[in-house]
Amino acid sequence: MIKAVASQFQGTSLTARFMRSSAFTLSGYAAGQVLRLASNLILTRLLFPEAFGLMALVAVIIQGLSMFSDVGVSPAIMQSKRGDDQRFLDTAWTIQVIRGALLWLFACLIAIPVARFYEEPLLAWILPCAGISLLVSGFNPTRMDTANRHLLVGRLTALDLIAQSAGIVIAVGLAWYLQSVWALVISGVAASVILLWLYHRFLPGQSNRFHWEAAAGAELISFGKWIFLSTIFGFLTAQGDKLLLGKYLPLDQFGIYNIAFFLASFPLLMGGVLIRKVLIPLYREAPPAESVANFRKLQKLRFLLTAVIFGLASAVSMAGVVLIDVMYDPRYAMAGAVVVVIAAMQIPQIIVLTYDQASLAAGDSRSYFILSAVRATLTLGFLFAGLLYGGLFWALIGQGLAGVVAYPFVVHVARKVKAWDIIHDVAYAFLGLIAVSVAFWMNADAVSALAAM
Repeated sequence: MIKAVASQFQGTSLTARFMRSSAFTLSGYAAGQVLRLASNLILTRLLFPEAFGLMALVAVIIQGLSMFSDVGVSPAIMQSKRGDDQRFLDTAWTIQVIRGALLWLFACLIAIPVARFYEEPLLAWILPCAGISLLVSGFNPTRMDTANRHLLVGRLTALDLIAQSAGIVIAVGLAWYLQSVWALVISGVAASVILLWLYHRFLPGQSNRFHWEAAAGAELISFGKWIFLSTIFGFLTAQGDKLLLGKYLPLDQFGIYNIAFFLASFPLLMGGVLIRKVLIPLYREAPPAESVANFRKLQKLRFLLTAVIFGLASAVSMAGVVLIDVMYDPRYAMAGAVVVVIAAMQIPQIIVLTYDQASLAAGDSRSYFILSAVRATLTLGFLFAGLLYGGLFWALIGQGLAGVVAYPFVVHVARKVKAWDIIHDVAYAFLGLIAVSVAFWMNADAVSALAAM
């Protein structure tokens, strides 16, 4: 049996490359989250909850800038027929470098207005400094996208973990010495610099240079215009809760919420990474619309991916209160119930997660944009309504309901590329109802206390 399993990872077939890439991606992401959790546990004892609330706001804003200006360079390289052409890659890299420089300048410009909006003067200084990471990341070589395109992610995973480990060591050392939020700011920039050096030093392939080819630029811009709009709405879907709650909650409670979100969202975020790195190439090489055989092959892989992500999310939801009680001191006790509810309410998203990239792989970035816009509108609308109706608990419940209401729109997009699998969805919806019910029952006291706040 061991030989049979091992044989699935060998060779150059689609299944073998999927298995290897999935294993590397899953193990790399899991290792990264373990490192992040370990540093989190150490840093919560060296710093104060307000520091994590402040950095959560900074992270949301930096990520927002990055996503609001995303022109789809990476997915364009992964799906384009010219994805291995150096002139195409150099044109893409040139766009990426210019974008990084503009992002950093914009972070400097908005620093003071953002500080005034959130009534946190320190943000005026932190944002320009943290934004340097956007400038640095713009120089990351396209060799990383080429490796993802061909499902060769082992070395990428190792380099990412090395850079993350170095950043954690720097953060802990500076937190011990400075006892200040600046430890998190400096370590974040340092990690991006280290990662850039590692990519340039250890990834195989030609180095990028500044170059512009009109045909490549036209293809990138044509594909990227919908990605640009999609990522704006994608950001609002993924981070809209932090934008609203950052204004609604006191800074220390917001820091606690962010810690809970980190633990609860581990399965969903890991799934997102896996889908982006593995499923786009698979959809490109074996489009489900091309044959029944392709659909069946992708169906098996989809069931497997969902099982892993769904199982982890269910386990985290059921064990949320215990996890927080064991790992954190009593100042963070409120996070336990938040973990339970967030993880449970993400199950509708997990069920349809494997459909998201099918349109991109088929080159239909417009449909992806429409789906992103619908999701963002529903997520923010339900979250805000829940916040007004009953506070944090109902805001989180609203996010789960938004995922359910968005399902018909997901089906419409999936059917266009013949990726929709009703058997998969019904089976996991039934299991999801059971998992959510059990999680709320196991943590009834903590969830009731959160609902009463």
